[in-house]
Amino acid sequence: MSLTDSLLRVAFLGAEWVMWLLLCISVISIALIADRLVFFNRMNINLAKLSDRLQAFLRAGNIDGARELVAASSSAECAVVAAGLDAIERGPHAVAEAMLSERAVQRLRLEQFLTILGTVGSNAPFVGLFGTVLGIIKASHDLVALDGGAAGAVLAGVFEALVATAVGLFVAIPAVLAFNYFQRRTKSCLGRIDALAHLVLSEIGDGEVTKRQPRSRVA
Repeated sequence: MSLTDSLLRVAFLGAEWVMWLLLCISVISIALIADRLVFFNRMNINLAKLSDRLQAFLRAGNIDGARELVAASSSAECAVVAAGLDAIERGPHAVAEAMLSERAVQRLRLEQFLTILGTVGSNAPFVGLFGTVLGIIKASHDLVALDGGAAGAVLAGVFEALVATAVGLFVAIPAVLAFNYFQRRTKSCLGRIDALAHLVLSEIGDGEVTKRQPRSRVA
């Protein structure tokens, strides 16, 4: 048996198995989208409010208050600030390095699964097209085997094969939209992280913030 005959045997299976593959890919894609939606919704913060409160604590020399403030949130922004505050006794350089390290860790968390969504979005149409090609090959073979008879049944097979392309697009479009959306959310989150990191560094200055005493309130 030649290689061509072997490949034709695979093609004669038609497009149905490709559509089952696309269905499995679709389920995985939807699960990842749901996971990322929950993840990013948990990460929401009010940047303006957090910045004001954090700045007030730092200017008053209340490091413990600043730590409690960021510890109350599970956001990536607060995790980076918390890493910097934990290193504050070692000076501004240590704070900057600690926040930079934690930023890299949080970026990996933010970008988790996005590569899979991007791959699904860019390749699902080709998988669907592959199924269509297999279906057309099978339909053509059936047409030859029938010697031109029962053409309606053969055309039905062609139409069925074309469904694979539609399914591929159906799987790809949500994945592409989700990938772009989560990429934008990741970029925004990293921007907020940088803003808060610069705020912390600007307030600690040369390390004198650790020596300040909380200011007494005026009655």
